[in-house]
Amino acid sequence: MADATEILTGKAPAFSLLNQDDKKVALKDLAGHWVVLYFYPKDDTPGCTTQACEFTTNWKQFEKLSARVIGVSPDSPESHREFIAKFKLSIELLSDPEHEVLEKYGAWGEKNNYGKISQGVLRTTYLIDPQGKIAHSWPKVKAAGHAEAVAEKLAELHAAAK
Repeated sequence: MADATEILTGKAPAFSLLNQDDKKVALKDLAGHWVVLYFYPKDDTPGCTTQACEFTTNWKQFEKLSARVIGVSPDSPESHREFIAKFKLSIELLSDPEHEVLEKYGAWGEKNNYGKISQGVLRTTYLIDPQGKIAHSWPKVKAAGHAEAVAEKLAELHAAAK
């Protein structure tokens, strides 16, 4: 398990989780694509909705750069389906109820919310290159404006890889 305070580098940890359609999605099946893997606390909450909607708004940019945008939270595939339908999201959402992938990526740990200490999802994003290596990471993400920052970094890395 990665420590929630350390940022991963090198090869991205393998994963296989159910998406909103109850289909398994594994990192190995995404080889050859850039992957924006972002971890968020809960479907249909203000910050998480802002983040998901901004990734959808920037969808064309990600698509042009051959990138898959994938969100991961502890919510169920059913919750993800409702969230996607309600906000007409273009992104894929994976369910990690046991926090296995969240922990591997250091996105599960101690949170301090207005003085209340608890365990939960630490909003974190990883950009994984087509060879499965972590190309960039964002710890402690602020939801608003994050998708645009990710799109800019992806465009920069994509251009450098050519």
